[in-house]
Amino acid sequence: MKQILFYCLIVSYLLPVTTYTQPCNELNIQLRSEYPATCNKMAMTMIEDNLGRQYLYVAQKEAGLTIFDVSDISTLKNVASVGISSFSGLHVMSVTQQGTMLYVALGNYFANNHQHTGIAAVDISNPKQPVVTSVYEYPQDGGAGIVVTEGSRVYLGGMGNGLFVFTITNKTLTLAAQYVPDINFPVKTTDSAKYNARGVAVKNGIVYLCYDAGGIRVVDCTNLSSVKEIGQYANRVLDTKPRAYNNIVLDDTLAYVAVDYCGMEVLNIKNPIAITQHSWWNPWTCHTNPLNWFSSAGHANEIQYNKNCKKIFLSTGKSDMYVVDVTNPSHPDSCGIYGGIDNGIGTWGIHVYQNRIYLSYICALIPFASNWTGIKALTYNPCATSSVGYSNESTTFSITPNPATGVLVIASPTLPELQSVELVDVLGKSYSLPYRQQSPTTCIADVSHVQAGMYGIKVIADGYYKTQVVVIE
Repeated sequence: MKQILFYCLIVSYLLPVTTYTQPCNELNIQLRSEYPATCNKMAMTMIEDNLGRQYLYVAQKEAGLTIFDVSDISTLKNVASVGISSFSGLHVMSVTQQGTMLYVALGNYFANNHQHTGIAAVDISNPKQPVVTSVYEYPQDGGAGIVVTEGSRVYLGGMGNGLFVFTITNKTLTLAAQYVPDINFPVKTTDSAKYNARGVAVKNGIVYLCYDAGGIRVVDCTNLSSVKEIGQYANRVLDTKPRAYNNIVLDDTLAYVAVDYCGMEVLNIKNPIAITQHSWWNPWTCHTNPLNWFSSAGHANEIQYNKNCKKIFLSTGKSDMYVVDVTNPSHPDSCGIYGGIDNGIGTWGIHVYQNRIYLSYICALIPFASNWTGIKALTYNPCATSSVGYSNESTTFSITPNPATGVLVIASPTLPELQSVELVDVLGKSYSLPYRQQSPTTCIADVSHVQAGMYGIKVIADGYYKTQVVVIE
C-alpha cells in the first residue's frame, strides 16, 4: 500500500510568486483494493452507478466495457462485460451514465493505433446483463476522448474529428451536429495532430470544449442546425510552450481546467464570449521549466470536483493524484497527494463518488513511464456537512441494527431526500458515510470500512436531523 502524504505545496504564480496556505480537511485517503489488468487491456476511465446501485462501469480499451460489483470496496468483482466486437471493433475509451443508460466513447487515439471515432448506448437496467442498443461509427480515424450528457443530448469529444452532438430517441443515438474548431488558435499551425476535442462540459447547451493544444473553445449548441463557436481562451504565457487543455468541470461562473504539465487553471466564464483567467495552480512551474512536458513531475489529465467540500481531485500521471482546495478560488492550494513521483506507475482516469475515489492506471513510455494498469479503489473523509438550518430533531427516523456490522438501515415512514449521513468519532470528528436508497422508505449506509467502536450517527434530511449512538462491531 502506498503511503499517504499530506503537505501544502508552494503554488507558483507569475506575478508575483506567492505562497498561500488554506485549511484542508483530514482527508485520510486510504487504499481499499486494486484490480490489475494487462497492458493490452488498459483501464481508461470509470464511473460508479449514480442510481445507488453499487456497480462500477469501466472503459477498458481493448477489453471493452467492464462492470464491477463494488458493494464490498475491498474486493472489486467483475460481474459483466461487453467486448469490442459489440462496438464495431472500436476500443472503449470513456463512459458516462444517464439514468439506466450508459454512453461509451469509442475509438483508440493512442499513437500509431488510431481508430474511427464512435459512440454506443448501453442499457444497464440490469447491470449484470448490459444490452447494447445503438452504435455509431464515424468513417474517419481520430478516436474519442470523452462523452457527457445534458437532457436528451449526448456530447462526444471526438479528438481529431472535433465535437459531435447526438440526440436520443428510444435508446437510439442519432448524429445531430458536428463541429471541428479551427486549429489556428492560439497560434497559427499546420500540426493538426495536437488539436483534439478531449474534454467537454455543458451548461444549457453551451459547450466548453478542451481542444488540447487549441485551448478552450466555447461552442453554442442551443440550435443544432447552426452550431457556432462564440468564445476562445488560451493562456498566452504558454504560447512558446506545448500546451494541453485536457479536461474541465464547471461551478457556476467558474471553470476548473486540467492543463497537463501546467496544473490547473481557474477560469471566469461569467461571460462565455470573453473568458478570463481567475487564478492558476501551477505546482510544476511549467512556464519556467526548460524541458516542460517530458520532465514535469506531474500531468493533470482527468478532473473531478466535490462541490460540498470545495475540493478538486486530479489524476496527475506519474504523481498519481493531487487534491486541491478551492475554498478560495482566487488562491487554489494543494492539500493532499496520493502516490509518488516517478514510482513506475501512472494514472490516467479518476472518478469520485461519495467517499470513494477510483484511479485508473495505464501502461506508457511517454510523457511518463508506467508499467502497471488497472483500477485502484480508495476512500477518503469528505467534509463534514454543516448542520446549520437543521435544528429540528426528528423522531421518525430509525437507525438499525445496533450493534451494527457492515451496514446501517435508515428508515422512515415517509423518507425525505437525505442530505448526508455522518459518523462522529469519540474525538468529535465528523465523517460522511456512503449511502444508497434501498426502497421508498429505507436507505443503506456503508460502515464496512469503519473501525469497531462506539460512534454517533447523524442523519440530515429535508430540514430535520436524527442523532443516535451506535456500536459498530
